[in-house]
Amino acid sequence: MSDRTIRAVWLYPELMNVYADRGNVIALRARCADHGIECEVERLELGGDLPDDADLVLIGGGQDREQRRVAPDLARHAARLHEWHDDDVAFLAVCGGFQLFGDGYRTARGEELPGVGLFDVTTVAPPPGAERCVGDVLAETHLDGIGEVVGFENHAGRTYLGPGVRPFAHVQYGWGNNGVDGTEGAVAGSALGTYLHGSLLPRNPRVTDWLIDAALRHRYGAGASIEDSPPEDAYALGAREAAATAARERGRANAD
Repeated sequence: MSDRTIRAVWLYPELMNVYADRGNVIALRARCADHGIECEVERLELGGDLPDDADLVLIGGGQDREQRRVAPDLARHAARLHEWHDDDVAFLAVCGGFQLFGDGYRTARGEELPGVGLFDVTTVAPPPGAERCVGDVLAETHLDGIGEVVGFENHAGRTYLGPGVRPFAHVQYGWGNNGVDGTEGAVAGSALGTYLHGSLLPRNPRVTDWLIDAALRHRYGAGASIEDSPPEDAYALGAREAAATAARERGRANAD
């Protein structure tokens, strides 16, 4: 039995779970097991209450209709989520979850959905008929020890970083946050926002390890970390290489 445990809270898994975002939770549990760490996962649905504590919070993506349902409920928890963030709890917010963890999201109908404000980013949906940001992504992260990441994006909204906001990555192939400035996602402390969907953690174990390390530091103190990192799984390596090849062959090249 493991002598170390982290607690993860999975927000709105029934609503915010498009394009295999559930895969991030599966990969997190599997990678924790590889490290000999127990990972407890608690689910939060609409109308529920957050637990007293957490080491890692995950939220996936959803269409506008799901985001309309989730946004007011998420706003109920904004103060607690900010307290956790200030206490260095780790976060992974994907696509629609990333948008709702920003300062707000203006839909194609002109609705203003409130954001939690964990990331100083703003998202605006383009006019009807505008091209969606869809496809395989190859990007270089700005986080130490991770390097290249791959993933899949599918979003209409364009996200713009506030002054001084640190992007998660710089896109080589793909749209990224807005298809203009080459940025992908955002990082704020131990919080990571990204447009890369549920294949992110299965294909990028180093990102998973970054989140696990952050969760361990929150639970056990500043010196805590993964002790012995096992080699990356051959399936993960193969999947990442296949995704990188697809991005280079079919992806939208970043002109930046």
